[in-house]
Amino acid sequence: MVPAYNEEERLPATLASLHAYLEGSSWREHEILVVDDGSGDRTCQVVNEFSRRCPGVGLLRNPGNRGKGYSVRHGMLQAKGAWILFTDADLSAPIQELDKLMAACVSRNAHVAIGSRALDRSLIAVRQSYFRETSGRIFNLLLRLVTGLPFHDTQCGFKLFEREAARQIFRRQRLERFGFDAEVLFIARRLGYTCVEVPVRWSHFEGTKVRMLRDSASMFLDLLRVRWNQIRGRYR
Repeated sequence: MVPAYNEEERLPATLASLHAYLEGSSWREHEILVVDDGSGDRTCQVVNEFSRRCPGVGLLRNPGNRGKGYSVRHGMLQAKGAWILFTDADLSAPIQELDKLMAACVSRNAHVAIGSRALDRSLIAVRQSYFRETSGRIFNLLLRLVTGLPFHDTQCGFKLFEREAARQIFRRQRLERFGFDAEVLFIARRLGYTCVEVPVRWSHFEGTKVRMLRDSASMFLDLLRVRWNQIRGRYR
């Protein structure tokens, strides 16, 4: 599942990569689901054109621009597979890394596997700027303090969920923008699901939708909202 906002330029190559990988893998029964978040470009047309050539590619459309968290929840609750991966439209983590996540779930009897850039930074081919990397480390420290989550990297857009776990987790999700990653992992652990963090290959690509100053402040506030939601019993 791919959340997308104004991704007409990157989607053709991304969809081709996903389709080629899935057709050549053991994932014989699969779907590729793109969730459009109110794009103002040809994102939807690109998906529809690709789907005419390659059945199994579907499109969901949000009611306007609601945010990445809303898009991921929308896709996760509509996807039909026994295991559901969401990945960023730029494929910063190559789709082949899905094999690592699945192997980790099988070997450790886990319900959720999250790709991590922090566990083995030698796997990062193209790094972010020093400012972004430092901001990410500070955010992770605050996240650990506020939520108690043990993970080194919650924000990597490459996560795999067992279907029933996804249903239970995402129907409780409240946050609709970039703070949702921490929230869904917090919910998963509250519900007793086993989550594993897996080092993956990763490359930074220009064109990120994250605006560091504004979105970093919003993400910190989202950590407080997660705790407040938990106190109010919204994740039961």
